Amino acid sequence: MEAIDVLLTRRSVVVANQIGPGPDDAALEKILRAATRVPDHGKLAPWRIQILRDQGQAALGDLLARLFVAQYPQANDKQIAFERQRPQRAPLLLVVATRLRHDHKIPVMEQMLSGGAVCMSLLIAAQALGYCGQWLTEWPAYRPEVARFLGHDPETDKIIGFLYLGSRAEAPEDRPRPDLAEIVSEWSGPVGADTVERV
Repeated sequence: MEAIDVLLTRRSVVVANQIGPGPDDAALEKILRAATRVPDHGKLAPWRIQILRDQGQAALGDLLARLFVAQYPQANDKQIAFERQRPQRAPLLLVVATRLRHDHKIPVMEQMLSGGAVCMSLLIAAQALGYCGQWLTEWPAYRPEVARFLGHDPETDKIIGFLYLGSRAEAPEDRPRPDLAEIVSEWSGPVGADTVERV
């Protein structure tokens, strides 16, 4: 399959439809190398990627269950079990966080966008190697307790993605894609001389 075919057929696979095996060490290294070849103005590498296998996923799941119960004391066992299982829904979990440099000339927005490009490249690289993935955030991404638990400073580090990687249980159905005619236009300058203020 050519690179353009991977892009034209890219499709997230929900964690409920992911099974083992996940990427082995050799495949994971290729995925990570591909994902870090993204636009990075200032060469800041303003992102961090953490690999969570069974032990790490279980530890994070225990924290999520505790946080959930603290917020919802009336939660039942099924709800608590779901939160505990949340990080363990796929063979491999990658946590992507941006380590923002507020004191640098590169705008924070560009640093965030670079992190988003890492997440997208992770999905594309995984699919190119025959695996599948889903990029989620969900509530844990926005809790400073989760960031701290994972070793991040909530003041500077923002979790922007939980990337679930595995193999697909079944081929996903494609979903409707935007009509290019509705979202793409060609611009060749403002219409009419009066639309531009002269300085």
